Amino acid sequence: MDFALSDEQNMLIRTTRAFVEQELYPHEAEVERTGILRPDLAEQITAKAIEAGLYAANMPEEAGGAGLDTVSWVLYEKELGRANYALHWTCVARPSNILMACTPEQREKYLFPVVRGEKIDCLAMTEPDAGSDVRSMKCSAVQDGGDWVINGTKHFISHADIADFVILFAASGVEETARGPKKLITGFLVDRGTAGFQILDGYENVSHRGYKNSILTFDNCRLPSSQILGEVHKGFDVANTWLGATRLQVAATCLGRAERALELALQWASSRKQFGQQIGKFQGVSFKLADMAMQLKAAELLILNAAWKYDQGSMTDEDAAMAKLFATEMLAMVTDEALQIHGGMGLMSELPLERLWRDARIERIWEGTSEIQRHIISRALLRPLGA
Repeated sequence: MDFALSDEQNMLIRTTRAFVEQELYPHEAEVERTGILRPDLAEQITAKAIEAGLYAANMPEEAGGAGLDTVSWVLYEKELGRANYALHWTCVARPSNILMACTPEQREKYLFPVVRGEKIDCLAMTEPDAGSDVRSMKCSAVQDGGDWVINGTKHFISHADIADFVILFAASGVEETARGPKKLITGFLVDRGTAGFQILDGYENVSHRGYKNSILTFDNCRLPSSQILGEVHKGFDVANTWLGATRLQVAATCLGRAERALELALQWASSRKQFGQQIGKFQGVSFKLADMAMQLKAAELLILNAAWKYDQGSMTDEDAAMAKLFATEMLAMVTDEALQIHGGMGLMSELPLERLWRDARIERIWEGTSEIQRHIISRALLRPLGA
């Protein structure tokens, strides 16, 4: 098994790391202090990201993206993940690859403009009463002639405040199964400003300052059939395809933050002196560093293995779940230990550690909670045994 990276992959890592350090790091303090990513600043950084070839690099070449293989993509995500989330996600956007399900006409209106940085997309799936249990969503889509009428509410919708359109999933019918009735889901493309559709301020979040969430309401919002994404009643299949890649993205950005936290801890342990010697020489600190490095490496191998299997067409839900679960819990451990090594200074906003520690908490919740990932893994283990 060859673990060596290609020259192209090493160049991608260097280019992305340099962009993060030169263009994103300098603005972290402002975003953290104000909780706002200024539109003019976002526009400036986005232009530089497009010029550097880093914008929408996750998308296939046929859509105008960089066409990265999945291993290269997670290496790219790892480097971006080192920075404040609002800065790297908003300014170096990675459009949802679910947009590849667009029709040719939809590609001209939505997919290509998003890849070029002319429009911003967001995904609306989660509801107040339907989080991990997607099938229980209440937001409905009812066919009325050639149109569909949408009613309901979505919440925790990331960057909807700046999005030009929403990729919406709504319950469009019911089918009978051996386990009882099951809701059918359909995807829609909904433009900002559509009658009956409102974007409201969301909740204050302890993690990822500057990266906003919103509440979306639909009140007899009428959409033509041309706004359906994919096939009627097949939205759940499309969403499942998208979720696997997204879980790898979350896992990879966790690697970047954990690596940054470990670097800070190593610098502190080698320079801070107590009782006449560097604190890294004390076993209580050095063993923490060893465990942090080991957990980080294990998470990286899980992610790279899943990414490689994705490229081979053999990645399973279990692979993605393991990578996401281990990486997010690893990040919590590494940031907490890095903060502990710094002592009281670790909690001060003069260092990025308290942000890394705070931001880590959401990763075990969004894009599938740790409990959901464990359910996926255990189900895969037990199903062949008939349990």
